[in-house]
Amino acid sequence: MTDADDLDAIVTELNTGASLPVADEHLARLRAWLEQVVAQSGSDLLLVAGAPPCIRVEAAVVPLAEAPLGGEEIADAVTAALPPYARKSFRDKGIADASFRTPDLGRFRINLHRERGRAAAAIRRLPSAVPPLASLGLPAGLDALSKLPRGLVLVGGPTGSGKTTTLAALVNEINLREQRHIITIEDPLEYDHQHRRSVVEHVEIGVDAPDFPTALRAALRQAPDIIVIGEMRDPETMQMALAAAETGHLVLSSLHTTDAASTVARIADSFPLERQNTVRQELAMALAAILVQTLMPKIGGGRVPAAELLMVGYGARQHIRKNAVHHLHQEITITRKYGSFTLEESLADLVRQGFVDRRDATTRAAHPEELDRLLG
Repeated sequence: MTDADDLDAIVTELNTGASLPVADEHLARLRAWLEQVVAQSGSDLLLVAGAPPCIRVEAAVVPLAEAPLGGEEIADAVTAALPPYARKSFRDKGIADASFRTPDLGRFRINLHRERGRAAAAIRRLPSAVPPLASLGLPAGLDALSKLPRGLVLVGGPTGSGKTTTLAALVNEINLREQRHIITIEDPLEYDHQHRRSVVEHVEIGVDAPDFPTALRAALRQAPDIIVIGEMRDPETMQMALAAAETGHLVLSSLHTTDAASTVARIADSFPLERQNTVRQELAMALAAILVQTLMPKIGGGRVPAAELLMVGYGARQHIRKNAVHHLHQEITITRKYGSFTLEESLADLVRQGFVDRRDATTRAAHPEELDRLLG
């Protein structure tokens, strides 16, 4: 019986009210919290020692009417939902990432970690289906990224800004339109793509491969057209992604960055100093586009994305080679006819449409003077 079968059997017991052993009682407690996440249309369950369980509803963190939790309570409840490899990771390294699914509540992404020596967890509710790109509220024209024949496309943004959802929506565009071989590599798996016109393989780190470099090395032997790397975390993965993009693959990945310049710098700076110049040359050749997005508080409640897009052309490649990444913002305006747009243009559009308060937009703008000029 697989780990998933074991988990399904436990969930079945929970749903039928059968008598549960201790471990399953812990899982039942976690399930009760997740039921409240779903009932309140929350996005995350936050478990931190010394505080009651909390649910993120839009931008607010709302505590449940329960007593503060202890670290052991959190560890018991969450490890009951983890597969063996993730339990071992938490035991050995103090951190674990995994996905958790139930027949009725859906799928969740679990991050179990330690803070001040005690267990803590952030559990995100995953959508049941891949949303259409047009439904994300991003600026128009991003479907062009799904039509690129080759190269490296990077999606940047802070944690929780929707990078993974954007990547999934781009893959969905390709899947619905083209007959391609797509391989996604994620830790953990967040979106389950059905085979439409394309064949889509899902490789989950910890389940199907031990790490990103191993998974990527194997994927390159399987003749994919498109490779999706959930996040570029280490130099070896970055180097292999650059090589794949240079040899004719379309490679999509994400980074925790705030603009085009910091995205380029993050990759180059991940390598030893003596390698950085060579990496910049490779990046200049491989890079096709950089999309950076952030979520803004929406007037009347909720959040709405703002973004900037650099379609990489000759000028941007030269700046990357020379490590003059501060000029990339200027390149966005120069390549507007190819689809590029600045964060300030995106913010100005949101303000004009009445979605975002001007003061909030000014706070988030990297170039406030440009936003003032656009808004008049």
